[in-house]
Amino acid sequence: MAGFAPVTRRLKEALGHGDVMLALGVMAILVVLVLPMPTWLLDISLALSITFSVLILMVALFIGKPLDFSSFPTVLLISTMLRLSLNLASTRLILANGHEGKEAAGQVIAAFGDFVMQGNFVIGIIVFAILVIVNFIVITKGSGRIAEVAARFSLDAMPGKQMAIDADLSAGLIDEQEARRRRRTLEDESSFFGAMDGAAKFVRGDAVAGLLITFINIVAGMVIGVGQMGLSFADAAYSYTSLTVGDGLVSQIPALIVSTAAGLMVSKAGTEGSTDKALFAQLGGYPKALGVSAGLMMALALLPGVPMLPFMILGGIAGTAAWSMTRSRQRKAEAEKAAEEQLPAVPIEEPITAALAIDDLRLELGYGLLSLINDARGFRLTDQIKALRRQLAGEMGFVMPSVRILDNMHLPAQSYVIRVKEVEAGRGELRLGHLLVMDPRGERVQIAGEETIEPTFGLPAMWVEEQLREEASFRGYTVVDPATIVTTHLTEVLKDNMADLLSYAETQKLLDDLPKQHQKLIADLIPAQLSVNAVQRVLQALLAERISIRDLPTILEGLSEAVTYTHNVTFLTEHVRARLSRQITSANTGTDGYVPLVALSPTWEQAFAESIAGQGEDRQLAMAPSRLHDFIAQVRATFERLAMEGHMPVLLTSPAVRPFVRSVIERFRPATMVLSQNEIHPKARLRTLAQI
Repeated sequence: MAGFAPVTRRLKEALGHGDVMLALGVMAILVVLVLPMPTWLLDISLALSITFSVLILMVALFIGKPLDFSSFPTVLLISTMLRLSLNLASTRLILANGHEGKEAAGQVIAAFGDFVMQGNFVIGIIVFAILVIVNFIVITKGSGRIAEVAARFSLDAMPGKQMAIDADLSAGLIDEQEARRRRRTLEDESSFFGAMDGAAKFVRGDAVAGLLITFINIVAGMVIGVGQMGLSFADAAYSYTSLTVGDGLVSQIPALIVSTAAGLMVSKAGTEGSTDKALFAQLGGYPKALGVSAGLMMALALLPGVPMLPFMILGGIAGTAAWSMTRSRQRKAEAEKAAEEQLPAVPIEEPITAALAIDDLRLELGYGLLSLINDARGFRLTDQIKALRRQLAGEMGFVMPSVRILDNMHLPAQSYVIRVKEVEAGRGELRLGHLLVMDPRGERVQIAGEETIEPTFGLPAMWVEEQLREEASFRGYTVVDPATIVTTHLTEVLKDNMADLLSYAETQKLLDDLPKQHQKLIADLIPAQLSVNAVQRVLQALLAERISIRDLPTILEGLSEAVTYTHNVTFLTEHVRARLSRQITSANTGTDGYVPLVALSPTWEQAFAESIAGQGEDRQLAMAPSRLHDFIAQVRATFERLAMEGHMPVLLTSPAVRPFVRSVIERFRPATMVLSQNEIHPKARLRTLAQI
């Protein structure tokens, strides 16, 4: 054993210089093309060629994807050159020593010739021809075509794949390192399929060369044997044909193996995993197909004249496999279901973009108010909100957004918060199991309970026990339950913020939903004369003063009239309000059939008119602060006095100053309606209650 140590060490050192060993191997192949080779070395080389071919086939079978064997084109070239050089060396020996007997070209060729021919050179020629046909026409041609198409599509798809990588990188789905790795894989894939397209020509040329060399060997051998060596035609034919067929088989069998490996490589482009996993997973992945195949084989076994045993055995095996696979899948599905039931549900992480979404309307409840959502008696808050949305749509012509109801652990248990576009717009406290009692005259409630302030209008109120409902109603008090308080508060918040909730998209939807007979009006008006944004601003101005936009056709007709002389939103709105006089007057008519009015005196009319600065569409109110303070004080005193008397009048002004008077009053009394004479319908019945 000690004597082998230096040899082993030198072998390891030689293998460590792989580049030198490869260069020497390629040079040896080229030398064989020129120099003669002894028979013993030819036997070793032919054995090496067969082993090398089998190794290539095994690697092609076991790799996971084609790029794992990206050196295949180079290996294919080397194996082809090795076979051709050995074919030339064996040809030299056959032609030089063929007359000596069947071992003139070595024992490997003689063994293959004897085994295949079995004493009949015609059989050998036919077997060899079939091998060449299979290799040349079937495997080589098919794999070459696949390689050509794969190379073409790989190159065509390369720009799109590159753009997809850049898009993923820009979107932050991958980092720069992953992008570089994908680009490198893409380049390797393109280079590989392009090289395979060319390497397929090696296999095809190898098959053609083998066929020509065999033909030359037989013809030339018989000429040499009969003409030079003095053999009879029969002896020459047997000797040289046996050697040539043996040589052809020794060359064509490795060529067939390598061609099969090439076909596996190019046809494996769309599958992952080793070949056995890819094939068995897909062919054996359909138990029904196996079951049908088993039934067909069983039926064939029963046909008269057909051997029963082979088909019965194969049918039994296929049927057993189908049943076993079906049972295995059922057990696996049951195990996965049981595992899912045992494991806690993993919350799905929301994308980062979800944090950018804004709720138009949100109602946040303290944990003590969650029972309002699903009241056991059926008075659910969600049902009341649904009814509120329908009511507002009918009254105001505007479908309010959905209300998102959430629990907020940071709120006190009995508190709620109403938010409009994430901004707090209202807050209140409730007492579940109690009723809120208020005096319509604003006086203190004379029933035992907990004093509080009503959250919607800020009136004094009292929380009382539910059994006191009849007593409170008998005394003329207003009695509301907690869910109604929230709904009422939400209603007022909505009416105060409807203008902000009317988005561009909602405006477009209102226009699109108009009946067909009004679409011609919209087509003439938008976008030739007005933009959707301008229509949105007019509608917002109407909603800001709680004027219904349900009669949208009339509003659009008013806009089409006013747009001929102005594009100012304020003037457009004033003209539309005049067109809506019947609706506005009806909305402010009392139960007695009269419109209660508070008239603006000529003195204040003149004061406002003189305080308007600017010309045309750029006019603004420029009244002195002291005068504004006096006006506000008089308005507040007058309307509070009338409210104590149970009246809710409107303030009547001239059309020229109405927008400016409204801009002042909305600061301290936003619910007070300010109308001009143009907005009072001619048939309306008026009752003047006071003058400012």
